[in-house]
Amino acid sequence: DLPQYGHKQWQAYFGRTFDIYTKLWKFQQQHSLRTSETNYLNEAYSFYAAIRGRAYYSRAAKEDRSDLMVKKLRYYARFIVVCLLLKKMKLVRDLVMELDNQIADYTSTYEPDDQLEWSLVLEEIKSFIKADGVVSVLHADSNTIVLSHRLSPLTTPPVEKSPIMNLTLQEILIVGNCNDQVKFSELTMDIKTSYPLVSACQENGDRPLKRENPHKYLLYKPTLSQVLVFLASGFKELPPAGALLLYLSADGCFSPVKHPEDSTHLFFSLYPGDLYPFTRKPLFIIVDSDNSFVFQHIPRYFGQPLIVLMSPQDVPSTFQDQQHNGSLFTLFLHSPLTAFCFICNILNVPIHHWERCQSYIDRFVTEASRLFTRCRIDSAYLQFFGDDFLRLLLLRYIFCDVVLHLHRSFKGRQFRPRCQPALPDGDLLDHPALQHLVLDLASHLEVRGHFMDSNEMD
Repeated sequence: DLPQYGHKQWQAYFGRTFDIYTKLWKFQQQHSLRTSETNYLNEAYSFYAAIRGRAYYSRAAKEDRSDLMVKKLRYYARFIVVCLLLKKMKLVRDLVMELDNQIADYTSTYEPDDQLEWSLVLEEIKSFIKADGVVSVLHADSNTIVLSHRLSPLTTPPVEKSPIMNLTLQEILIVGNCNDQVKFSELTMDIKTSYPLVSACQENGDRPLKRENPHKYLLYKPTLSQVLVFLASGFKELPPAGALLLYLSADGCFSPVKHPEDSTHLFFSLYPGDLYPFTRKPLFIIVDSDNSFVFQHIPRYFGQPLIVLMSPQDVPSTFQDQQHNGSLFTLFLHSPLTAFCFICNILNVPIHHWERCQSYIDRFVTEASRLFTRCRIDSAYLQFFGDDFLRLLLLRYIFCDVVLHLHRSFKGRQFRPRCQPALPDGDLLDHPALQHLVLDLASHLEVRGHFMDSNEMD
């Protein structure tokens, strides 16, 4: 029914159509953040790339409408979020440069009240990108390679399945609440890092996944009531033999000794006891905090499988300044080799060297998986171990514990992670085969001096 002549007559229809597509994209973005289906993210990316390629906003500055310029800036910010999640870092840098120019035009033309806000947005993006490159993997031409850390058939840890391994991860709640951690939009570095941990991808897009990605909620600085509501929602949606994962990246809350009257904020903090009702179904908890160990005594009143992985409560002084750029514990769970290089002060690794080092990690994971199923261990671990995502998290946790135990800078129990129920030391965490693989990796990277020999350990 649209007229085929007169370009001005199209403007109203174009505006309405664009509003509808914007609403559609918002829905897709919310859905993709919850399900982690890369197809939805790719659709959102295609939509934004089409806007950029067709220069839909090219006349925004000429229209002399500040509201249209604000829409353009928001478009850039949202496009950058999508590209960050898809790890299209080259395009991210191009978009940041364009956004920088657009903000300069916007502020010089309109002198708006939100000038400072957009300047802060730009600084957040730049800080986020800078912090994201902890260790650079370099191509032969010295260009940085962006690696995917999503679960794939190549990274799925091997396991000898048994009937007790009957649980599958179905619902996930990821909470980010660190005040001093670098962030962009509602993505802290830990949220972005943990996001691929529980997301699978298709290798080269040629094979469908063996299973769907778990359903996710991502919460940035939520209230206590919001955390409990979303936990209850995930709890309610769990199917039979389904498991719920709660990932907490948050600052610890401590009772003031000198001024007890200042403790009102404690009423709005999350306590271990707040999680008791949710232990009626299989629950897997990861706590990354400087007060993580308070979660190690959650009782199993209902006899359901319950595991709590807790980060170290402290890091050596040489690494404390880096906490602003993301947690070391979450980095170990996300990319063990990146974390290993980081604590050994290795900032750049050629791709051929990286692939060789990754083979040591793969051998460690394979051996740890074998030991895991053969040692005397709490049955809750075996029930969760059949799920690909949770098995990968558990084996990377073991790698983290073994590495930090051997590293000279991490002497002291407060520098090591903990778990509940406790994993066996002699048969698993301190097993010579695992220690030798870590030391072999250190020798290959020529950083053997950072690690103790077995006879030096406590």
